[in-house]
Order: sequence, then structure tokens, then C-alpha cells
Amino acid sequence: MWMQDKPLLQEELGRTISQLIHAFQTTEAQHLFLQTFWQTMNREWTGIDRLRLDKFYMLMRMVLNESLKALKTQGWEERQIEQLLELLTTEILHPDSQAPSGVKSHFLEIFLEELSKVGAAELTAEQNLKFIEPFCTIAAWTPDSLVLHNITRGIFEAIVEQAPFAIEDLMNELDAQEEDEDGKSEDGDLEWDVPSKESGSLRGAAPNRHEEPPGDGEDSVGPVLQFDYEAVASRLFAVASQQGTPSQNRKRLYKVIQKLQDLAEGLFPEDDVLEKAYRKLQEDGQERRTKKRLLKSRSQNQPGKGGKEDSRPDPSSGSERRIRRRQRRRRGPGPEPTGPQEQPRGPGGRGARKKRRQLRAGARVKVAGCQEPQSKQRPPQRRK
Repeated sequence: MWMQDKPLLQEELGRTISQLIHAFQTTEAQHLFLQTFWQTMNREWTGIDRLRLDKFYMLMRMVLNESLKALKTQGWEERQIEQLLELLTTEILHPDSQAPSGVKSHFLEIFLEELSKVGAAELTAEQNLKFIEPFCTIAAWTPDSLVLHNITRGIFEAIVEQAPFAIEDLMNELDAQEEDEDGKSEDGDLEWDVPSKESGSLRGAAPNRHEEPPGDGEDSVGPVLQFDYEAVASRLFAVASQQGTPSQNRKRLYKVIQKLQDLAEGLFPEDDVLEKAYRKLQEDGQERRTKKRLLKSRSQNQPGKGGKEDSRPDPSSGSERRIRRRQRRRRGPGPEPTGPQEQPRGPGGRGARKKRRQLRAGARVKVAGCQEPQSKQRPPQRRK
């Protein structure tokens, strides 16, 4: 199986390995084979690369399917069911099993699906409850949040999602039984072939079960298990309400219990969840847009707010007055100039620097107390 890379040969090889369980004549030998298989998968799982994962996922699915078929050949005996479930929970879901998360997640994902394929036509609601009882117990006390999520999603929420199809299958079966009874009482084969409008008035004309086997339609989800939703909710509540149940487990299970109780009362809240959520999002968006329009209209109606021209500071404000005082102090006590106060500098800005140098040189001469040479003395300036 490790070296095989052709899909068709992988399926054939996986089928051959999984059907080895039927070669053993005793239940103990079959369980020893299953125990060895799951222990081997747990031990070697971390060494499987991602390119080989799919074929080993398929192998686990096939082995689980054949182990359920072995139960079917034994007539779904209660003792055999308990032994198989104990083996699977011990080797896969128990904390001491050392099973990797990938094995646990895949097992919880395919268990209900494979059970539906093998026993949907024969198992009763009471027997199906027996199959999911170990998952109720593990979901209540497991400290692993991933296992809790996978059990809730792969087992309990899958039951809730399949409830409409399970009820539809039950209605079709009851309609078929009524048609058989009517055909036998009237002793007419022609009327048995014609679909009855009264029996299928709730869902249209009832299909002929001999012409269209279940699961062949485009909208069919395949075989679906029947459950007593009130019994499942009671069993979950019994384990979730115990004192030692972790709070996060109890909170998650109570949500599932509420959904199961609604199903037991004939309520299907999942049908219009998306429609209600979409409608609520539309209403919330419309309310937000209305509020924005009202705020915008109010800001436009009030003078001095919301416009670009009114965004300047008020001249009479304290900050503007302080700015004016600082400007007056810099200019001095004289009258405010009417024109430009500084001469424009030349290129490089060197005009002001020359003036500073002349003032500094004159200051040094006065401080030294000596006179400049006659040739360098400046003529006295006449006062006007």
C-alpha cells in the first residue's frame, strides 16, 4: 500500500486488506485484527507524507466499513456492538490511545456516514442510539477541544442536519406501506402502480419505490439513519449535566441538546437560518445608511459646520488673540508697517550678511578707542 501510486490499484489493494476481517471465524480474532490495524495506523501516522495521506484515509474508511458489515452478518447483536465500540473508542478516542489528531478527526468524520451506508435500512432508532452513546460520554469529559469539536460537528450536528431527510424517508416508507395494504385489500395490481395523491399530498406524488431506489435522485443525500431525537437529547443531558463535566463541554453540548429538543417537537430552525441572517444584515445596513444621511443633512443645515469655508478658526477665539499679541511683540511698539520690512536677498542670500559684518567691524573700532587711518576714515554724514 505504501508503494502503490495508481488509484485503481490502491482501491483494489485497500479492498483486499479490509476484507481480511471476514477470513476470521471468531469474534475475538476479528477484533484482534482490528486492534492491530488501528494500533499500526496510530504508530505510523506521523511518518506518512502528504502525498500518501489520501490512500490511507481511504484504507481507514474501508476497514471501518467492513467491520460494520461483520456486525451486520451477525445480526447486529447488542453484545457484538458493545465490543466493537469499546475497541474503537479505546484505540482511537481514549486519551491513553496515543492516536494522532489526524486519525481521530478522520474517524469521527466518516463513522456516521459508513454506518448509514451499511445499516440505514435495518437499524432502528434504539440501535442507532446505542452506536452514538460512547460519543456522548467522550464529548462530556474529554479535555481535548479538538475532539469535542469533531464529535459535535461530525456526529451530533450531522444528525440535526440530516433530520429533514430522515423524516422524509420515514414518510415515504409509511406511504409505501399504505399503498401495499391498499393493494392487498382491493386485490388490484393496477391501482398499486398508480401513485396515490392522498398519501403524498404533503410532499407531492409518492415515488414508486420499485422503479426508483432511494439515493438515485440528484437531490438525494444517500441513506440516512433514523433517530429518536428526544432520547438522544436526554442521553446528552444526562452526561452533560454531571458535576465533573468541564464548563466548555457543557456549554457546547447544551446548544446541541436545544436543537435536538426542537426537532423532537417538530421545529426545524435550520431551514431559514440563512434567510433570516441575510434579512437581518440588510436591515442593519439600511439603518446605518439612514443614520448617516440624517447626520449629514443636520450638519449641512446648521451654519458654520460641515463646510470647508467654516473650518477656519474663529478670529475672536483666545488662540487667535494670543497669536496676534506675539506678532506685536516681535514688531516692537512702533506703528505697524504698511509695506514689506525686509529687502529681498540676492542669490544665495548674502545681502543681510554683509550688513551684519559692517556693523560688527564698527562696533570693534568704537570699543578699542582708536581712530582709523585718514584714508580709511569715512566722511561725516550730514544730518538732514
